[in-house]
Order: sequence, then structure tokens, then C-alpha cells
Amino acid sequence: MNINSTYVGVFSKSLEVEVTARQCMNYAASIGDDNPWHLDDTRDAGIVAPPMLAVSLTWHISEQLVDFWGDKAFPYEVLTRQVHYSESIHWERPVYPGDKLRIEGQVETIVPHRAGSHLIIAYTAYDEQDQVVFVERIGGLLRGVTCEDAGKGKDDVTDYAGTAGAAPIWTKTVHVSKLASYIYDACANVPFPIHTSPAFAKSVGLPGIIFQGTGTLAIAVREITAAEADNDPRRIRAVQCRFIRMVKPDTDITVRMLQKETEGDIIKCHFTVVNAAGKPVLRDGCVEIASV
Repeated sequence: MNINSTYVGVFSKSLEVEVTARQCMNYAASIGDDNPWHLDDTRDAGIVAPPMLAVSLTWHISEQLVDFWGDKAFPYEVLTRQVHYSESIHWERPVYPGDKLRIEGQVETIVPHRAGSHLIIAYTAYDEQDQVVFVERIGGLLRGVTCEDAGKGKDDVTDYAGTAGAAPIWTKTVHVSKLASYIYDACANVPFPIHTSPAFAKSVGLPGIIFQGTGTLAIAVREITAAEADNDPRRIRAVQCRFIRMVKPDTDITVRMLQKETEGDIIKCHFTVVNAAGKPVLRDGCVEIASV
């Protein structure tokens, strides 16, 4: 199977979605986040969506390849070979219940990779005033898919390898329960059988089901929001990481805060997540927090 960079710039069909309070609460439940900002609708200010709800909203385009990409002159079949490699999200403002969003996908990058090809799709969410609410960029490795040319576009995730050996400022160990992947699948509404079907997982060469990468990232964002943003999710402006190892249910993961730096009114929190053996499962992690 082949692909080339002439597809860079192609758009998917648009998805229209109205965010509900139940979606916001369910996503918080999917990662065990009891932050009142997400759950207590008696607050005068109401509730706000967990930042990582963005991945749930865009998933419906990724899930329904034929409907959204099938007539767009893009070989959507290659997406069935995709392994989630990187994630970055930039928020212009928080997402709230009642928001009516229009989400468009666009192919931004196709370049050769030693495993096949590296593809980045950007999902941009617009509100009713056509203002950007967030942009999510999903990087995927298309295993066994050859890029026939030199490629076009660039990687959106910054390499923070220099922080990898730093002594942690703080750490937080979290147990990923036996049921975590099922709970995330249902409450976040991002169904995919490698997370819930041992038979399917084994049929594609995995030893068993694995916990969702975006779930691992969302747990890290939860802990960093609590520790570095006074538990105020409205201050989260951006997040990025690379997924490099699988997380198995019924194991521990540890969020390690490695370094903080200030750029203008933004605090950049560099982090990694490691498994029980101390091996990184996420690297090049960074959460950007508004200082006020």
C-alpha cells in the first residue's frame, strides 16, 4: 500500500456536534477526575469540559472513515494501518456545555518514516461565530504504507529529549484498573476493540487489551492541572506528547514533572509518564498553562 504527499491539504467532511453537560461529566468520569469544575453543575459559573474532551469530539470523524473521507480524493484505507504516534492540542478557549461546534479534518503532513509513513491530520473546531475553539493534531505511523515521494509538512510535536534525564520536580503514581479501558471506551465514547476485546487484540498481535493512549495523556493532564494550575482547567492552553509504549490494565503509571519554564504569560510544564518498570510510555510531554 502506497501514499504520497499530494494528499496534503485535503479536507474531510465537516462534523457538527453540540456539547452536553453529560458528555463533560462522562469524560471526567472516564479518567477518574472528580474536579468540581467538571461535575458540580450547582456552581454559579456552571461546569467546563475537561480539556481532553476534544479527543472524544473528533473521534467520530476518525471512527467513520468512509463517511468523512470516502469522497474526498484521499485513500482513507491507509488509516486502518495507523498507529497513534503523537498528539497535540491547542485551545483558544475552554469548551462548555451548549457549545455548538463544527469540526473539520485536514491532512497536514505526509512524510516517509522508517516504519512506513508519518501522517498528521489536524482537526479544527469552530464555534457558531466561526471562531476557532481548539485544534487537535493527531500524528499516526502508517505501518507498511510507503510514501512515494519526499513528503510534505512537518512534525507538530516539539522534541524535549533534553529534559528526559532531569530529576523530577514531583511525581504522582496512578493505578490503571482492570476495568479502566472499558470505562474510558464507554464514558469517553471512543470505542475501539483493541481496548475492550482480548480476542481482537490478540488477532492483531497484541498480548491482550491495552489502555487508551489518550486516556494516559488525560490522566497526566488531570494531575498537572491539579498540581500546577490550581485545579482550574480553564488555564490549560496546550498539550503535546508522543506515545512510545503500551499501558496494560491493572498496572501502575507514574507522571513525572521534569521541568517548568515561563514564556510570557504561559508556564510550560514538561513531563513524562513511565510504567511500573520505569520505562517511558509517553515522552516529549508538555502542558502549557496560562499564568493567571
